[in-house]
Amino acid sequence: MYAVVETGGKQYKVEAGQTIRVEKLEGDKGGAVTLDKVLLVAGEGKVQVGAPYVKGVSVTATIVEQHRSRKVTHFHYKPKKSIRIKRGHRQPYTALRIDSVKA
Repeated sequence: MYAVVETGGKQYKVEAGQTIRVEKLEGDKGGAVTLDKVLLVAGEGKVQVGAPYVKGVSVTATIVEQHRSRKVTHFHYKPKKSIRIKRGHRQPYTALRIDSVKA
């Protein structure tokens, strides 16, 4: 059984036992998270599509890690103008281990 959930403005296809990286969620390592915005549930030959969300379905997950991803650098340059700007950014993320999809 798998589900499509929405979190952080993105959609993820998840199954039990899978580990995914999502935009930062509140909580500590080892804490439980419930994802209620389920867009689709499929399994055992049945498919339920929400409008916009499937009612009565949730996905439970455990926080595995709270960290920041690799640095992305941005360099802005204009020739003959002495304009050179270098900036960096590290996006925070939360790694989740999907425990179950409850229908």
